[in-house]
Amino acid sequence: MKKFGWILLAGLAFSGGLQAQKIEEVLQSVEQHNKELQASVHRMEAAKMEVQTRNNLEDPSVEYSPFYASNVDGMASSELVVTQGFDFPTLYAARNRSGKSQKNVLDRQQQVLRRDILLQAKNLCLDLIRLNQEQQLLAERMKNADALLELFEKRLKEGDANALEVNKIKMERMKVQTEVAQNNATHRTALQQLLAMNGNMPLEFAETDYPKVEAIRDYQTLYNEVMQSDVDLQVAEATAQAASEEVKVNKQNWLPKLEVGYRRNTSVGEKSNGFLVGGSFPLFSNRKKLKIAKAQALSANLQRDNARLQVEAKVQSQFNEMQQLHEAMQAYDVPLMHHTLRLLYDAVTAGQLSIIDFYVEADNVYGNLQSYMTLENQYQKLMADIYKNRL
Repeated sequence: MKKFGWILLAGLAFSGGLQAQKIEEVLQSVEQHNKELQASVHRMEAAKMEVQTRNNLEDPSVEYSPFYASNVDGMASSELVVTQGFDFPTLYAARNRSGKSQKNVLDRQQQVLRRDILLQAKNLCLDLIRLNQEQQLLAERMKNADALLELFEKRLKEGDANALEVNKIKMERMKVQTEVAQNNATHRTALQQLLAMNGNMPLEFAETDYPKVEAIRDYQTLYNEVMQSDVDLQVAEATAQAASEEVKVNKQNWLPKLEVGYRRNTSVGEKSNGFLVGGSFPLFSNRKKLKIAKAQALSANLQRDNARLQVEAKVQSQFNEMQQLHEAMQAYDVPLMHHTLRLLYDAVTAGQLSIIDFYVEADNVYGNLQSYMTLENQYQKLMADIYKNRL
């Protein structure tokens, strides 16, 4: 990939005492300070604890009943019953396995959120690099316009130039100033978005070149990596597994609920103790629960298959787009364009080229440079998306 032959001076600056950060350092800071990620961590912890409560024992029950009779002063008799209910033992084991699967789904979903937030932050950094490049190019154009305006105003006084040429240079300066203002506004917006993602903690991003990306030699290599590492697929697979475990849980819901306890009865001059053993059969409460669980498992399996198809299609389209962008960038000779601008500037200052012809040719070169910047930014963001599961 061709590199620009200048150093970009513009960047993110919030505090003069901050050390310039690379993209990797910015992403580490975002991961540490992002409020959405922090909230998600606590939300996931709460969800995991909620999953655990599904397998808790039932609360013990205590009942005390005093009885009175007309021919007895005070309490004639009483009854104390203490009971503890629980499910059939194998059901706890099945729910425990199901709970582990559900916690795995929550972990995978957290990974997806983390990856997507970091990818968004990385794309903002890539956009800021492009905006910095545009700022440098605009600064170069303004510098040339200022020098030409000074030169041609002097020539106008000496009678070697006309007002049309001077006005053309002034219009070029106005055009550049407008583009600078637009660039600054876009830059400020992207900067504020990155700051918000970092919890409004200060950043200084002074990178001037895009990060090096690993070249993809063939489609199969890309396909294998994505299919093995894509966390969206992992979420779909974990969800299908959790749904399968839930079916196993519901297959045991026909088992009776058990109840054991202690019972004490007292009456005038007599006391008795005993144990209580009982159970309940889910004849009505378990109705259609297994069918519901099977339908949910089938849905999860189909969603997993669909997620795989979507990822496969995206890999193919991204590979094709990557090849097209790479070929398009290779068509641009950036050093040649900068050399051409220098030759045009030398020619117009030497009087070998009119200012009108200069700007006709220079605008074409500047347009090609802008197109190259746009292509390179698209390529970098595409590669960031391809390798997003490495974040």
